[in-house]
Amino acid sequence: MNTATQFDVPAGYLQDAQGRLVPEKLVKPIDKARDSLVQELISKAAAVSEAMAKFKAAAFGDIAAFVDMSAEQYDTKIGGKKGNVTLHSFDGRYKVQFAVSESIQFDERLQAAKTLIDECINEWSQGSSDEIKVLVQDAFKTDKEGNLSQGRILALRRLEITDERWNKAMKAIGESVQVVGSKQYVRFYKRRDDDTDQYDAIPLDMAAL
Repeated sequence: MNTATQFDVPAGYLQDAQGRLVPEKLVKPIDKARDSLVQELISKAAAVSEAMAKFKAAAFGDIAAFVDMSAEQYDTKIGGKKGNVTLHSFDGRYKVQFAVSESIQFDERLQAAKTLIDECINEWSQGSSDEIKVLVQDAFKTDKEGNLSQGRILALRRLEITDERWNKAMKAIGESVQVVGSKQYVRFYKRRDDDTDQYDAIPLDMAAL
């Protein structure tokens, strides 16, 4: 277990992972070299991370300001959080996408919807199609963490079924959706140098470089 605490290390010593002070002359050269490399890379990574955080904040601010400026051309102002928007350079070579992704959850009304759906399936068991049964069963399956698939549940609302209980269940599903948070993203793209008009993302993720 790492029990080291940070404090000023006296000259001529290094602090080990247990917080003990070790005279430098007792530390092997390879351990010193490893420590130096890690400290240097972490320092550079922290600087890059800070620069990216500042760039992200500046990009969000610049995009929001531009959207407001554009709205002012029509004597209007956009309040609240800015929605999804794509901005292109004049020559079309570059584009910037600003997106807001909402996080949703279902409240207790989903259980009422499930009960109504079960009633329908049980009554239709002799005459309903196997496809609908599978769709319903899959929709309410949970993953390894016990989470429901929001997409599969919401997809049930696209089924054309006229049963009153089913429609009540679909209404309950719709009303059970609660937006619990949102996250903003900005992505940058450059058009390929060919005739496909396709764009490639400009990677800001180290793993993608």
